[in-house]
Amino acid sequence: MREAEFVEVARTREGVVLYYVDGVPLFLEAQDKLLPTILGASTGACSLPKVSVDDGAVPHIVNGADVMVPGIVKVEGEFTEGSLVVVVDLKGRVVAIGQALMASDTILKSKKGRAIRNLHYAGDKLWRIYFERRFLSMLKA
Repeated sequence: MREAEFVEVARTREGVVLYYVDGVPLFLEAQDKLLPTILGASTGACSLPKVSVDDGAVPHIVNGADVMVPGIVKVEGEFTEGSLVVVVDLKGRVVAIGQALMASDTILKSKKGRAIRNLHYAGDKLWRIYFERRFLSMLKA
């Protein structure tokens, strides 16, 4: 692991704290929970269990829906209820960070139900904030 040259902490109007490392928002803190951003999970800044979802589930998840058991096609790593989980599409792209509502073994045995509560997803307000900021900084350069 390399050392960061620049670390910045920014707070949104809503009270969410974003942690930027070398200009990349890797973590966020909201409601006393620290979790990776979509970029943080994509770059491997942390190691969390993953669930892969089918293509039909992705549009719903990136609109804020929770992850339902029928949409899950693969579980990588064991986790318990309440654990943080990375949600990826079939190509391995991170689409959301969520909190498990079921343990991994329960998900594998289930046929229906909500499996993961969606906490942060591609396209949400936080996603737009950090990409807006990146775009604005590129314009200034």
